Amino acid sequence: MYSGIVFPDIDPEIFRIGFFALRWYSLAYLVGILLAWWLLRQMSVFSKSTFTVLKIDDFLGYAIAGIIFGGRLGYVLFYNLGFFIENPLDIFALWKGGMSFHGGLLGMIIATIIFCKKKKIDLFMVSDMLCTVAPLGLFLGRLANFANAELYGRVTHSVPWAIIFPTGGIEPRHPSQLYEALWEGLLMFIILNFIWWKKEKYRRHYGFIAGLFFCLYGCGRAVLELFREPDEHLGFIASNLTMGQLLCIPMIIFGAWLMYQSAPTYQLKKISKGKNDNA
Repeated sequence: MYSGIVFPDIDPEIFRIGFFALRWYSLAYLVGILLAWWLLRQMSVFSKSTFTVLKIDDFLGYAIAGIIFGGRLGYVLFYNLGFFIENPLDIFALWKGGMSFHGGLLGMIIATIIFCKKKKIDLFMVSDMLCTVAPLGLFLGRLANFANAELYGRVTHSVPWAIIFPTGGIEPRHPSQLYEALWEGLLMFIILNFIWWKKEKYRRHYGFIAGLFFCLYGCGRAVLELFREPDEHLGFIASNLTMGQLLCIPMIIFGAWLMYQSAPTYQLKKISKGKNDNA
């Protein structure tokens, strides 16, 4: 049995100048968006994509709006609706925290659809590129969760790296934020980038990499939720499932369908069928 590691003394504020304070979560968003923007530009040049460098620059504003508004609205609707009905002005208090990945994802999808329709470029081609860089932000976001000592894991006495979080009581807990940073961030980034940069046949079949992102995230998040403490005001939703796990189910189904529809073998069957029908 392990007693646990005491959480290091990390100030949620990196620095403060007057009324302005830079927090870890804000820094994670800022750095994640800038790194993704830079990498998208390199991908555009490498693949000679119609999602050009100039269009990527234009898309930046759409992306920020989709992530922030979607992430906040998702948190309000999925995780704490009762509180915000009673305190509607707190919906706009972003500095107090409270963002949902699934909401941010929906916001990004809507923003991407609007942008691609306006610019007349392929939605799934752009989606593949965005999903390839998205783990950068997920990695930094989970590290910020850890620095803020929030979204910590369930009580455990069986692992030597268990941590006693300042707001998690006296029992040692799984550092589930770091587990998620490892899977959602580092490992997914390596997998998706290897396929995009090295496997041209999958890169050319638009939608496959986006579908893989949905599946990898959904499956990984569903498993990692087993180590994460459910939200106190929600607990378990149904049959010991958390809200995060429930939201991953449609994500996995959609991702699997998207991969199947865009897979090279399926596309060849469609082409072959079309030739036979016209014969």
